[in-house]
Amino acid sequence: MGVKLYQWQEECLEKWFANHGRGMVQAATGAGKTLLALTAADRMEKMQGQKLYVKIVVPTGALMRQWNKALREHLEALPGQGEFHKIRRGEIGLRGGGCRDDADCRYMIYVINSARYELARQILAHLQRGEAVLLIADECHRYESGQNRLIFEFIPYIKDFEGKFFSMGLSATLPSGEAGRYLSSVLGRKIYSYGVKKAMALSTVCQYDVFHVGLSFQKEEKEEYQEMTERMLCLYRRLVQTHPFLRDMSQKERYEALAALSSDKNRRIAEAASLYMKLSYKRKNLVCLAGERISCVCALVKCLGSREKILIFGERISQAEELYGLLQEQYPAGVGRYHSKMGQQANKNVLERFATGEIRILITCRAMDEGMNVPDVSVGIILSGTAAQRQRVQRLGRIIRKTEGKSRASLYYLHIEESAEDACFLPDAGEMRVLELAYLPDRQRFSNPSYDKRTEKLLEDMAEKGMDRERMQEMKRCLVLGSVRSDWMLGQEEIEQQIQRAENIRDKNYWICMKKLQNYPTTF
Repeated sequence: MGVKLYQWQEECLEKWFANHGRGMVQAATGAGKTLLALTAADRMEKMQGQKLYVKIVVPTGALMRQWNKALREHLEALPGQGEFHKIRRGEIGLRGGGCRDDADCRYMIYVINSARYELARQILAHLQRGEAVLLIADECHRYESGQNRLIFEFIPYIKDFEGKFFSMGLSATLPSGEAGRYLSSVLGRKIYSYGVKKAMALSTVCQYDVFHVGLSFQKEEKEEYQEMTERMLCLYRRLVQTHPFLRDMSQKERYEALAALSSDKNRRIAEAASLYMKLSYKRKNLVCLAGERISCVCALVKCLGSREKILIFGERISQAEELYGLLQEQYPAGVGRYHSKMGQQANKNVLERFATGEIRILITCRAMDEGMNVPDVSVGIILSGTAAQRQRVQRLGRIIRKTEGKSRASLYYLHIEESAEDACFLPDAGEMRVLELAYLPDRQRFSNPSYDKRTEKLLEDMAEKGMDRERMQEMKRCLVLGSVRSDWMLGQEEIEQQIQRAENIRDKNYWICMKKLQNYPTTF
């Protein structure tokens, strides 16, 4: 069809067609799932020799708008389609997020909340009229539970139309267990997996560094955390005595069992389980809202420079609003926030401003874990997060999309070192660099032992050579900025290129300092 695909996409499509146009694809965010699905639709229509009705389901309004844009650009690029404005009226329809177009459009994009009570009926009507249908379920891991399952109510009635119904599920993190089995029954089995590790090896996504930034509780927070931990241990020992099976469960299974026990007929057991759950939530909240987090992010953003496009992820709206207020003071009109209490239009506006570069720092809560495509974002900061692997993969995916001029991305994961709940971010993702930083709140600086040894030696040598005070201060400024980056680990040739490309004397000085650090060994 005139569209150039990556090798993995061609391999995936081959497997999908071999599986009669059914199946789920697990692929890294930014690797090209949207193009994969739209190309599948093009080729299937050609193979069928008749119009194919494409139904696309997404979890959010932001993703609906993203798919709409991608679909229009895709149709414009196809041979014989003509210019953008010549796409025929009625070809693309939107349902959800304030949109309610005619459901008979050739391409329909639904937000899941709108799809629940109409999509199944509409798909069945197309099939009964002899029309071919392709269902694309984006972020399909979101549709295996509760009311979302209603979109698949037509499945038991399609036996007579199997040669006309096709489906593709897309996700960076397909579920396992019962959830995975259900999705396989309605969308088809998993036919292809293309993770971040493979995507990096084949340069489908950009290289990246992960920085673990160690924080500490404040004195009162630490005392409160320890007190809650001791109370939880006492309750847990009491519950294990009566329910020893709790000992052999995973953390997720244990919490599900304790939630069930909180309604137990035995009052003492129910009260103990209920109190354990309450303390667990309170302790997680304490970790999430630890005071050092916001101070650390403010110091980190200051070190990252004025041209980086930064996405900051949090868990609590109150925390996001507090950080927004502080960063607005430092960078007026350069910061935005995106969360569920902002309102649909306000969120849409701020996302557009971020995409165009009008603002360069965006603070968000879980609303942005899925559905944002701004390839030039080069820095992600996890202000606070959960231990859920799916959330971590989704957030990583926001920053590793490839785009011209972006050679590497950086992800900063803030964690409380005294907390077992706040485990480090350790993705299985190939040859990325993992660097350990410690935040020093009294100085609002960062420490990296290997880097610090190099800088100390460099400053000592410059002092012995009689470097004047003004130049020494400039070198210290540059070295502070380098403490939160991996630039000092680049090769000499790449650093030389950066020196030549520097747009001003301050940037040039920075890269000269990084070059000087290359002359010092890792250890002394």
